Amino acid sequence: MPFGQSANAASNDQADGAITDVAGIEVGHYSDERRPTGCTVILAKEGAVGGVDVRGAAPGTRETDLLAPGNLVSVVHAVMLAGGSAWGLAAVDGAVRWLEEQGVGMDVRFGTLPIVPAAVLFDLPVGDARIRPDANAGYAACAPTSSAAPAEGNVGAGAGALVGKLFGVDRAMKGGIGTASVTVAGITVGALIACNALGDVLDPDTAQVVAGARTPDGKRLLDTRRALLRGDLPKPLLAGTNTTIGVIATDATLTKVQANRLAMVAHDGLARAINPVHTMSDGDTLFALATGRAAPSAETLGMTVLSAMAAEVAARATLRAVRAARAIRVLSGGVPLHIPCAADIQGSH
Repeated sequence: MPFGQSANAASNDQADGAITDVAGIEVGHYSDERRPTGCTVILAKEGAVGGVDVRGAAPGTRETDLLAPGNLVSVVHAVMLAGGSAWGLAAVDGAVRWLEEQGVGMDVRFGTLPIVPAAVLFDLPVGDARIRPDANAGYAACAPTSSAAPAEGNVGAGAGALVGKLFGVDRAMKGGIGTASVTVAGITVGALIACNALGDVLDPDTAQVVAGARTPDGKRLLDTRRALLRGDLPKPLLAGTNTTIGVIATDATLTKVQANRLAMVAHDGLARAINPVHTMSDGDTLFALATGRAAPSAETLGMTVLSAMAAEVAARATLRAVRAARAIRVLSGGVPLHIPCAADIQGSH
């Protein structure tokens, strides 16, 4: 029935839960050691009803049109999140090849066709931009997929992510990938978010900036919102060089229309945790997956509660992405840069 009619590069502290708490969801990362970049695959091998909502003005995506409610395909088998800008979409080919080898996909008479929508973020300023996820990277991300809590921080699609770039990359901080989940009345909603935002990342409970643009001396958080409102002018921006992407998953049973609604309302969570968000230089894209594996009747909650859960886990996972991130030293356009993480910088208040 349809619902409602680091010192280490990565962290595994899962106090906020994980997207893999949703039955039927597995996650795998591939991180390219030649520079900070990578990709992350979210698998639903038995299929999940999919939806998507694109709010940023500069998206890099694949197979999002098929998720529109009026279009044919309802069930997807994986979602790929990748660095490398539009080049990173090549990682999907590897995931499709791996899933086909496992016999996972849609029967199209002449073969088994895996349905794998994707979104990418722009991490090219970090290291050698000629190195980006490809089909081999996408394949490699699939092989170690697991229902265990995924690593967070500087891994997979979050490996090269930065946040707070409105006043220049030299004043930015390390972004990353994070996850969270909540369970209400036996139904779970989880999120996996790769945060490479133009804006700052805030704690959604306190509205305090946790990571983002730094003051000119690099020692404190600037608070981009307040800086803009008092008249500080940002540096000229190259369009589309940011983006937060992710997946919201639930074990509730949803229609395709409801899955698209869930992806839409999950952006409320991004708005609580990122400021500014959905800018002309971000391609913010969220997917929704509904596995239908929950034991209780989905009608016990309704879409209002499920939507509140989706926004909550999106916000928490975004915060986790920067709290789990670790500082890096890289070349950006041939210039050495030290990119600090949230643990390195004093607050702005």
